[in-house]
Amino acid sequence: MNIRDFDDYALERGEAFSLAFPALMRKVYVWMAMALCITGLTAYGVASSPNLLLTLYSHHWLIIGLLFAELALVFAISGAINRLSLTTATLLFILYSALTGVTFSSIFVVYTMSSIGKVFFITAGTFAAMAFVGYTTRRDLSKMGGILFMALIGLIIATVVNLFIKSSGLELVLSYIGVLVFVGLTAWDTQKIKVMLAQQYDMSETSQKLALLGALELYLDFINLFLYMLRIFGSRNE
Repeated sequence: MNIRDFDDYALERGEAFSLAFPALMRKVYVWMAMALCITGLTAYGVASSPNLLLTLYSHHWLIIGLLFAELALVFAISGAINRLSLTTATLLFILYSALTGVTFSSIFVVYTMSSIGKVFFITAGTFAAMAFVGYTTRRDLSKMGGILFMALIGLIIATVVNLFIKSSGLELVLSYIGVLVFVGLTAWDTQKIKVMLAQQYDMSETSQKLALLGALELYLDFINLFLYMLRIFGSRNE
């Protein structure tokens, strides 16, 4: 369904649309907020334990294992959502957000608490604004989404390259590009989720799994936007 067909579809669906769609959209943001809370609490909990931090960051293989586990969970949720029960998919999402919190614990060591809080609110405001744009705009963002996805691939490749050359200047440039990419992706994903959920007739398990998948996409947008903004605006501990 194209975004331009959205209003006509809403009128055709009538009351069923008005009941199911808002409830599904609420679930998207409730699950996303839940995941962010779990990530933040886990990160702070690990950062508050010197023994856990020492164990975690003195074994590089453990960090690498956690990162691969996170990737595996994202692919499992996204690729197997139709075969998973809603309960299983939700538990996997909770596990993923907790593992992300473990790997995020280092930001409390690198950056000051005040700058982390400041950047979080900047990120939240930016995310909310772009989600609003994506939800309300009548412009079809699908073409922009394709361009942003290609830019994301380029960003990932450049980031991997910079792991070897370790250029602080390039890292800053990539951070600004990352902010632009995920600002755009937030709007695109919001519109895509809106259109996807508009085609659901009720609050069935299938519909709720699609809402969960949407929550995962927006969670990833928020997390990455936060990280790139932290690299730009965050104050490091001395």
